[in-house]
Amino acid sequence: MSTTPAAPGSTALAADIAARLKRTRDGLLPAVAQQYDTGEVLMLGWMDDEALHRTLTTGRCTYWSRSRNEYWVKGDTSGHLQLVKSVALDCDGDTLLVRVDQVGAACHTGARTCFDEDVLLPADR
Repeated sequence: MSTTPAAPGSTALAADIAARLKRTRDGLLPAVAQQYDTGEVLMLGWMDDEALHRTLTTGRCTYWSRSRNEYWVKGDTSGHLQLVKSVALDCDGDTLLVRVDQVGAACHTGARTCFDEDVLLPADR
């Protein structure tokens, strides 16, 4: 088990992709998971080069858990899978958008999305 994210350049992530990434100081990028067919924003996770490589090659979202200091594949323990449809890098190279087919809840609380419990400004105001 790893205790730190993979260092840039130390994984099988394609060099041309790795060169475009602007990571945090700890080597991570935010990855926004979005339901591919409805546009619903599901959750935010963190990926390093290895997690992104695994996501691109397996078709399942792999994240770096900052609290557990390990990789985790969404759904391995809960059964709530994220099947990857597409992955895009934003114009600054510092955020990923992962369009997925979410099977079950995306949030660790059991909610469909991590963004429906604590609305600070309602859309219908």
